[in-house]
Amino acid sequence: MEKNQRFTITSALPYTNGPIHIGHLAGAYLPADIYARYKRLCENDVAFICGSDEHGVAISIKARQEGTSVKSIIDKYHNLIKETFEQFGISFDNYSRTSNLIHHETSKKFFKKLDQDNCFEIKTTQQLYDKSENQFLADRYVMGECPKCDHENAYGDQCENCGATLSPNDLINPKSKLSGSKPVLKETKHWYLPLGNYEKFLTKWILEGKRGIWKPNVYGQVKSWLEQGLESRAISRDLDWGIPIPRDDAKGKVMYVWFDAPIGYISSTKEWAEKENKNWEDYWKKPDTKLIHFIGKDNIVFHCIIFPSILKAHGEFILPENVPANEFLNLEGRKISTSNNWAIWLDEYLKDFKNMQDSLRYTLTVNSPENKDNDFTWKDFQSRNNNELVAIFGNFINRVFVLTEKYFDNIIPKYDELDSNQIIKIYDYVSLISGSLDKFKFRDAVNHLIDLARTGNKYLADKEPWKRHKENNIKEVEQIIYTSLETCALLSILSEPFIPSSAKKIRDILDINLVNWTRLKSSGKIIQPGHKIKKSYLIFRKIEDDEVEKQLKKLNSNIKS
Repeated sequence: MEKNQRFTITSALPYTNGPIHIGHLAGAYLPADIYARYKRLCENDVAFICGSDEHGVAISIKARQEGTSVKSIIDKYHNLIKETFEQFGISFDNYSRTSNLIHHETSKKFFKKLDQDNCFEIKTTQQLYDKSENQFLADRYVMGECPKCDHENAYGDQCENCGATLSPNDLINPKSKLSGSKPVLKETKHWYLPLGNYEKFLTKWILEGKRGIWKPNVYGQVKSWLEQGLESRAISRDLDWGIPIPRDDAKGKVMYVWFDAPIGYISSTKEWAEKENKNWEDYWKKPDTKLIHFIGKDNIVFHCIIFPSILKAHGEFILPENVPANEFLNLEGRKISTSNNWAIWLDEYLKDFKNMQDSLRYTLTVNSPENKDNDFTWKDFQSRNNNELVAIFGNFINRVFVLTEKYFDNIIPKYDELDSNQIIKIYDYVSLISGSLDKFKFRDAVNHLIDLARTGNKYLADKEPWKRHKENNIKEVEQIIYTSLETCALLSILSEPFIPSSAKKIRDILDINLVNWTRLKSSGKIIQPGHKIKKSYLIFRKIEDDEVEKQLKKLNSNIKS
């Protein structure tokens, strides 16, 4: 459990071309929030940074599809996404947007520094061009057959079926998404980052320095890329939406979204630092700062190879300490597909399950795709909620509060002798949970949390305070209820990173404040005898069968063939 350290924690910038779904939350935002909350509770200096990615072809396509302006699209979805994050308790210190002036200025400054240092190659190449639309086709404006898996609807940058990274020229039978016609090749000039120049640095830094430290799925993918050899990557595009390349001879060229988007972490940090009267450079340039990127596996190459190469080329910035990327979350046995509407949209979940954000946070954490793709099902969601949150965690909290009211009129009882064995046992969970979180093992951490509630339930069942009360052994009842209330208090603090809304409800009933984890020791108690707690209520509710059936029906009826 580290304290007094500085962390810059980032989550992948979501595209503002639509709402976000459970796969996004499970992949890059929930684990980052759990980690950021935990690090704050350990008395660290944390900057948890994100923002909307508002450039790129996907947004232009959405505007064309809806017959509206790009600005109306980015404003609509930026606001929806930001509000959704807030409702799910994602505790960003700053949530910015890449259309902001500070981001444009930061990105241009980055480009100019690399340009002045001759870090780019300028190449004239043949690229796909739509004659009927009179424009070059960016990657996502081209679709065709994937050369790797034969999927018929692969994009020009990636096949969503097999995950292969592609270029438009790789596609078999390519077609323009704008007109449906077959594109032709036409000469165009672009700026390239010669990634091959950074192979030696990346090999030493990652393959030698991060073995056994980074997750196997991340390390393995980077190793595979480096073994294949790195090619130059274009960092400019022929588009009318994006950040203009700051050169006189680059008219009509904008920065490739994957050049400017990671720089969005830096511009968002600048924005936050200005508001908080901090020095943003402390969080990006000081070697004792730990930079952690939370992403999905489809973004590994950008955060482990391309962005570090850009930072290395600049020369003044720290490199990521870790990139704990998750694999994909599937839905009911199938890959989540936004185009086919096979998804659970978070804004819709909030309407269908009011005030039950923590039930989804919990289920996505315990079922997190940490090392391999995992599956979300509505039945499992119901089971996790009912059999774990309600029947174990909630049941224990409720039993203790009811007994406290029944026997002691909601006054925390005094005790002649503390049940030190049980106190030591429950406080062991502090190091168990923090140890898992330090290793980015969120599933293990939340399972330890539920085990703590199980430990509390078993203690009550073994000690039977109701039986001892009947026998008039009041001293023993006082000891048992005090110990159980201390367990409730500990649960309310250790559950804060995972289910923050529920954790706060428990603390409100106990009428206690949040305590830093560094101060959680079995020798120092959270609750004090004689303190009065408030009237309790049920923290969690059961999910009924008809609610699940309704969601399954909705999911299957909405899917596009």
